[in-house]
Amino acid sequence: MLLAKSMESFHGLEEAKKYDHTVLGVKQELIIQHEWSPGSCFFLPHGAHIYNKLMDLIRNQYWNRGYQEVITPNVFNMDLWAQAKSNKEDMFVLQIDKQEFGLKPMNCPGHCLVFKHKVRSYRELPIRFADFGVLHSNEASGALSGLTHARRFQKDDAHIFCRESQIKDEVKKALNFIDDVYQIFGFTYELKLSTRPAKCLVDIEKWEMAENALREALDEFGKPWQVNKDDGAFYGPKIDIGVYDSLNRKFQCGTLQLDFLLPNRFKLEFSTEDEAKIERPVMIHRSILGSVESMFAILLEHYKGKWPFWLSPRQAIVCPVSEKSHAYAMQVRDQIHLAGYQVDAITTDMKIQKKAQEAQLAQYNYILVVGEEEANTGQVSVQVRDKADHSVMSINNLLEHFREEVAAFH
Repeated sequence: MLLAKSMESFHGLEEAKKYDHTVLGVKQELIIQHEWSPGSCFFLPHGAHIYNKLMDLIRNQYWNRGYQEVITPNVFNMDLWAQAKSNKEDMFVLQIDKQEFGLKPMNCPGHCLVFKHKVRSYRELPIRFADFGVLHSNEASGALSGLTHARRFQKDDAHIFCRESQIKDEVKKALNFIDDVYQIFGFTYELKLSTRPAKCLVDIEKWEMAENALREALDEFGKPWQVNKDDGAFYGPKIDIGVYDSLNRKFQCGTLQLDFLLPNRFKLEFSTEDEAKIERPVMIHRSILGSVESMFAILLEHYKGKWPFWLSPRQAIVCPVSEKSHAYAMQVRDQIHLAGYQVDAITTDMKIQKKAQEAQLAQYNYILVVGEEEANTGQVSVQVRDKADHSVMSINNLLEHFREEVAAFH
């Protein structure tokens, strides 16, 4: 039994090493790193395509889910970070006009300023601000690790400002959002409610109200959850989301965290039904991907480099049988490109078998072979990645098939 577990563990380590994102990302020409910018990755065209698709996935959901996207500055006077009680040691600090400024490591204080810029009414709540702003964290050199521990990163960051009575509903909506996205990726995940820690700056009555709201939200969400005793933050209870990939490794990606302190520190207010009274909003920190860089790395290893069609930077490649078919191959490529898909063409003198082999190694989702017969009939011979069989389709039918495949994931 112990030998079997040992072998299983060894196999898991070998699989993880084989699909390490820092190796596979370079091999697939997705990312590079350079010594002149440690902890900050370069995303090559194919990598930038995936990166932007991940943000688009979240952004496209915002309209129907009631989020408003904002853009906030990258640099703030250190007075802001002092008010937020952020750790200066974790920041990149600049001297500008004899004053200290810091590159933002988080979006939360900036969103507080957006909330505070005008008088707010209870009728506006909940307000859901979303931000893909660039963040910087002054990580020690020894802690840097590819895309998973970086100095420059972006998050699918959102902050929800709501009334205490709205906490349960907002948490349920966030859980549904998280579930919808993780299903697209094929992740399984676990939920843990982190309860009041020994050191806590929130009064007991308010904490218990919030924790009970989270418990009710989790119960009504309907998926199994556990209690993570005494592991809440000093500023509010949270739900930890542990994601499992195809290699059964666990990652912390999403965030669902209540915060009672930042609204106090920034003196955020809204008028109630009785206009003579004001209340403080509750702030909910919410992300699903976590950092886009980390999710990129996790997905690259999760899919083992075989990107699903909707996310793939190499959706199709056209392979002409001979030079006689080159003109038609370029025509097919241009049609597919104009329809909005990632497509290439091989027009070298390689034999068709070699072209198909190269395309398979590069993990193209669809290999489209064209010869004189296809050119005469306006069709393509279609081979799907990792499948041996072929089918012949018209260009219009192929594009309709592509549209259906993308639609299945959105």
